[in-house]
Amino acid sequence: MEPKEWMMNKNIVLKNQKLEILKEQAEKEENNLLVSLSDNEIFDYMVSKLNYCRRKMMGSCQDFNVNIRCGDICFIDFGNSYLYEIGYLHFGLILSIQRGKVFVVPITGSNTKVSGNKEHIMQLGKIEGMSKISACYLNDAKWINSSRIIDVKAHIPVDSALYLSIKQRIHEGIG
Repeated sequence: MEPKEWMMNKNIVLKNQKLEILKEQAEKEENNLLVSLSDNEIFDYMVSKLNYCRRKMMGSCQDFNVNIRCGDICFIDFGNSYLYEIGYLHFGLILSIQRGKVFVVPITGSNTKVSGNKEHIMQLGKIEGMSKISACYLNDAKWINSSRIIDVKAHIPVDSALYLSIKQRIHEGIG
């Protein structure tokens, strides 16, 4: 069955104890997916899956003794992603903290600057504590459970021109 059909028939499936069929289909499709991935993609997928299994019931990163504040650049497990979404293990800048959740903008590192006019990417340059030139993916900013945060790697002061500029660009993007 297609996922949409499974969702439309959830009560029937659960009532008639047909969950095994769904699990078998999901496992088969996951195995087919893994065969199509590169070793690097398999690694990221599996590490993210392990993180999910171990962290899904955690209320916040403080459960792992990771203390955060706005302006921190953290190593984050964003989990599975669809095409054109940030996924798996990337850096992210914390813009807001609310009740165990954080609003983050993903950051990527590269030894070269992003070329062309890409409004969804904001060049940050070299940030102290980061090993490469950094850029934000503004259109991937989102709320996440802070238990997805693995570690704090760097910090941008919240009163700095760079931090305020990032917040402004996010606000403009929401429009």
